[in-house]
Amino acid sequence: MKKGSDVPVKKSVYSLVLMDDVIKAVDEQAYRLGTSRSNLINQILAEHLSCVTPEMRMREIFEQVTELVSSSFRIQEQRSPSLMTVKTALEYKYRPTINYKVELERSPKEYIGTLRVSIRTQSAALIDMFHSFFAYRAKLENSYLQQLGINKYSCEIGDGSFSRRLINTGTLSVEQLGEAIGEYIKDLDRAVKVYFAAPSEFGENAPVLEKNYRALLGRYII
Repeated sequence: MKKGSDVPVKKSVYSLVLMDDVIKAVDEQAYRLGTSRSNLINQILAEHLSCVTPEMRMREIFEQVTELVSSSFRIQEQRSPSLMTVKTALEYKYRPTINYKVELERSPKEYIGTLRVSIRTQSAALIDMFHSFFAYRAKLENSYLQQLGINKYSCEIGDGSFSRRLINTGTLSVEQLGEAIGEYIKDLDRAVKVYFAAPSEFGENAPVLEKNYRALLGRYII
């Protein structure tokens, strides 16, 4: 697989004459997969002719992510090839769930996609803790990326949610992108759990977590 992931996808309109039974089968399969007729036909032909489609690239990335996180997270089935959601529970009363959702760009440019993190809870205190942690984490990530000369860190903190764009350096292979996303989610989840386990002691634990993040940046920028 070539390095880089910002090659634009070129498309043209063609007319095809197909049997009604074939179209019916294609439409049924497209519905099950949550895609369009044209997109499914494109995927089928590309796979048969050994062409690489955006769906194949995204599937390969997610396969690598799955390999890295499957032992620690519950993976949720997605109908869209561009989406992947993994879940984990906090060691906290009521064991609230944290969701990590990755949405990849079909034709990545500056960013390969977006990671959205959300917490399922009705507790205002827990949501406040969530916001406090991600405010800290966003400041940390932006600071270290700027030290590396990368000034396109982009994130948002909402009501029990955090999202950030995943940076595309154009230097990672598809396999490496999957590794980078998987390792980033694992590192982020580790920090989240340390924070929620003992918020009052987080100042003592933060240096080790920051060291882990710096080590991640030494291998992948994402």
